[in-house]
Amino acid sequence: MPESTPRWRPELETRYAELGARLEPLLPCLEWPLHLPWIDAINVLKRERGAVIMAHSYQSPEIFHGVADVTGDSLALAQAAADCDADLIVLAGVHFMAESAKILAPGKTVLIPDLEAGCSLAASITAADVRELRHRYPAAPVVTYVNTSAAVKAESDACCTSANAAQVVEAMAAEWGSDRVIFLPDAFLGRHVAQQTGIELVLWDGRCEVHEQFTGQQARHARERFDARLVAHPECPPEVQDEADFVGSTTAMGAWLEREQPARVALITECSMADNLRARFPKIEFIKPCNLCPHMKRITLPGIHACLRDLRHEVQVPPDIAARARAALERMLAVGRRDRV
Repeated sequence: MPESTPRWRPELETRYAELGARLEPLLPCLEWPLHLPWIDAINVLKRERGAVIMAHSYQSPEIFHGVADVTGDSLALAQAAADCDADLIVLAGVHFMAESAKILAPGKTVLIPDLEAGCSLAASITAADVRELRHRYPAAPVVTYVNTSAAVKAESDACCTSANAAQVVEAMAAEWGSDRVIFLPDAFLGRHVAQQTGIELVLWDGRCEVHEQFTGQQARHARERFDARLVAHPECPPEVQDEADFVGSTTAMGAWLEREQPARVALITECSMADNLRARFPKIEFIKPCNLCPHMKRITLPGIHACLRDLRHEVQVPPDIAARARAALERMLAVGRRDRV
């Protein structure tokens, strides 16, 4: 075992007893002794570096609860990056999130534990594609989902997340005096937004490789077999959304559970989302017809530790692209958040 590998020490169990109790229902018992030395070593390094670790809601429980200082959806992490006082940010998420943090906090050092943590939506569209759509629909503003590259954001008028997509679309349509908006790149989220707003959307055929796999049959099975309420992410196919009791962003899901307090719920989204909400709502039984995001799962405790130790995988965005992308992200933040719950 390399010397840089943190080792188990009996006192860690006592020091992290409260965290251990919180994670007990979320992790196999054999995993806890393996994770704990890494959690302790990361927390030590984090203090030494003066770093802030930001983790998306799709991160595994040992990261989300064990080492993160800030947790939430893409919008919450973007807001946190803009407001952050620390000089060093470690983004436990995928690459477009780290780019957004760097764009909104240009004077900070932003690290990502794995440079290969990508996104099928971000890979589905290029800046040239956006320019072509602008040429075809010159009177329509471009609203781009944050699950895109910095170069695509730079070609956009405003960004949005699943939490505030409808609100941003409405605001941009009003600002431009247009009854048509170009919405990129998630076609399923776009359909959901069009239903909410009544605004004509020009859609791109992008898909989330995690959410597009769900089927209406799976949703019906969860309801009929387990007598569960169904909560789906708007990146799911229309047939799944049509079966759901509620469709909303990761944050909106939590708000719905808080309000409804169902006895049993099936979260049709990424698996770790259900794990992390289960810790928040221990009285609710979670059925998990879920899929793992292979990109989010590239982020691990050893990867976070190495990233902090060696200050490796710094995220950079060319200044000209960053300036234009920042304008689109700041429009998103200026519109504000109003989860449709």
